[in-house]
Amino acid sequence: MLGAITGDVVGSRFEFNNHRDKNFELFTEDCFATDDSIMTLAVAKAIMETEKSINKSGIKSRADSDYLSLLRMLAIKYMQEIGRDYPNCGYGGMFGRWVFSDCPEPYNSFGNGAAMRISPVGFVAESEEEAVSLSGAVTSVTHNHREGIKGAEATVMAIFLARHGLSKREIRSRISKDYYPLNFKIDEIRDTYEFSETCQETVPQAIECFLESVSFEDTVRTAVSLGGDSDTIAAITGAIAQAYYGVPDWIRLKTLSYLDRRLRFIYDEWEAFLDRLGIVF
Repeated sequence: MLGAITGDVVGSRFEFNNHRDKNFELFTEDCFATDDSIMTLAVAKAIMETEKSINKSGIKSRADSDYLSLLRMLAIKYMQEIGRDYPNCGYGGMFGRWVFSDCPEPYNSFGNGAAMRISPVGFVAESEEEAVSLSGAVTSVTHNHREGIKGAEATVMAIFLARHGLSKREIRSRISKDYYPLNFKIDEIRDTYEFSETCQETVPQAIECFLESVSFEDTVRTAVSLGGDSDTIAAITGAIAQAYYGVPDWIRLKTLSYLDRRLRFIYDEWEAFLDRLGIVF
């Protein structure tokens, strides 16, 4: 999750002022946590609260229908509850209306918001079955179009595979086989790549940024250099890079300085939660 927040914060000042080069100051006073970070933290909160409730019921698998039903309900609850406290953080039009709706319903979206917020699932899933089931449950409360579901799932799968030590070649093969043809290089598309808020035009590009990288920092710089929806592309690729490389301590500390007290509390709660599960990055 930290990788997603880092990518979001670093990319925030470039979303509407693209910088198509990898040379730039990583953190400045113009950086901030956007809706990408806020919704990522909301998903993490929903997972933690689901775990608290399920642990009392005796359900063993996160792919169980009762678990998934509760997760869907709590994803709605916390995305709305937390989201309403940050009305000016950059929501898209349809999602912004959903956040403040008294009757929130999915709206057949394939926007890249499905992928930018999903990284906590990739870090908590214990099997590919869980990864797919949890991703679908969280995503479908808003982005129930098949391309929205696919974009989130591809992101989760890349994180899951990176966490479990698969090589970049193996990750590329899996994503290309099951999700998107990664038949391009970032240098080939940078000059002509245009802004898009769809999963189809941002998730494969974000995954390719990771696959071409040599470090966590290089991943984020590559994502920003592509242009387009910079904060979201960097959030997606940053989450995968965290699973593969980890996040350097200095970047971790700088990223967390952009979170206010409430968001930092959720982040710290998540770190403690992962520690109890034996998941450390």
